[in-house]
Amino acid sequence: MRLGFFTMPVHPENKNWGVSLQEDRQAVILADKLGYYDAFIGEHLTDKSENITNSMIFLSSLISDTKNIKLGTGTTNLSHMHPVLIASQAAMFDHLSNGRFIFGISPGALKCDAEVLGIINEDRNKIFAESIDVILEIWKSDPPYNINFPDNRFPVSTLETSYLEVGVGYLQKPLQKPRPEIIGTVVAPYSKGVIAMGEKDFHPISAHFLLPKWVKTHWPNYIEGKKNVGEVADKNDWRIARTIFVSDDDKVAKEYARDSIKSPYTFFYHHLFKKLEKSGRLGVFKESFDQPDSEINIEKIMDKLVIHGSVNNVVDQILSFREEVGDFGEIVYGGVDWADKGLAEKSMELMATKVMPLVNEGIGS
Repeated sequence: MRLGFFTMPVHPENKNWGVSLQEDRQAVILADKLGYYDAFIGEHLTDKSENITNSMIFLSSLISDTKNIKLGTGTTNLSHMHPVLIASQAAMFDHLSNGRFIFGISPGALKCDAEVLGIINEDRNKIFAESIDVILEIWKSDPPYNINFPDNRFPVSTLETSYLEVGVGYLQKPLQKPRPEIIGTVVAPYSKGVIAMGEKDFHPISAHFLLPKWVKTHWPNYIEGKKNVGEVADKNDWRIARTIFVSDDDKVAKEYARDSIKSPYTFFYHHLFKKLEKSGRLGVFKESFDQPDSEINIEKIMDKLVIHGSVNNVVDQILSFREEVGDFGEIVYGGVDWADKGLAEKSMELMATKVMPLVNEGIGS
């Protein structure tokens, strides 16, 4: 099993923006040094807490400061820009990173982002589908371009102005062939979007704030999507994110991950709860679809969602989680605010150097 890193991020609203940006950079640099396979960074335009406004720009600042880790948008919100811009910028990033780019995509879930862009009343899922079709066509086509899919708002043409003898009218392609790995974050139980991912050979990341019983509903749908196109699903392509804190001491772990009023994990889930409640999306926390919102208890939710403890304790929890949801290819360590830099760095170190070797030993046996 591989080890990855993901951060939305979620920082206290009063934290200095420059400080939080550098903290998130240092987390990825540390992950690279510790041998994490990949790092995914979220993006939002109008969120003071989840404050990385463009994941590709942020990740570009890390290319020279990292050596091996793959750098993934987590995700690029396709409703926010014209697909020609996204395709061209992603292709350049792939070359700048020497092929270490993973293209994470989504429609863009934050309604306030949609409002500020003037697309609050648009079908963002439809924009997403139209955009990715155009991006993939750009990457596999040669100029002059005349991309005009039926019922697609993004026609792309260079027929009138191309001057190919001097390179005018050419759209750049990624370094990786035929294209970079494409991933999507999956939040909804029994998500039908996972079927489409399987059909298109996109790879799923199951969200870290989704109950295990709902996480395990994703893989059967991915298998279905693969079968629809005559292919076999590979468990190595399934990533699952979890919120994890590892310490040398179980008492320290419980205090930092759960009990302290300054716990960044408690802050994360209270903050996320308020946002999901406001948007009517508390279903990710529910034990059943008909459970009333009033019955949702943050403490019980964190019992199921926050893996914490000493090394052996965390190993046991991860192996138990794997027993519940089934085999998968990568566990993605969910980043939270570094309320205590030393504890945060130590947790990432223990996860890479102690926990994962024992987890893989347990899987092998």
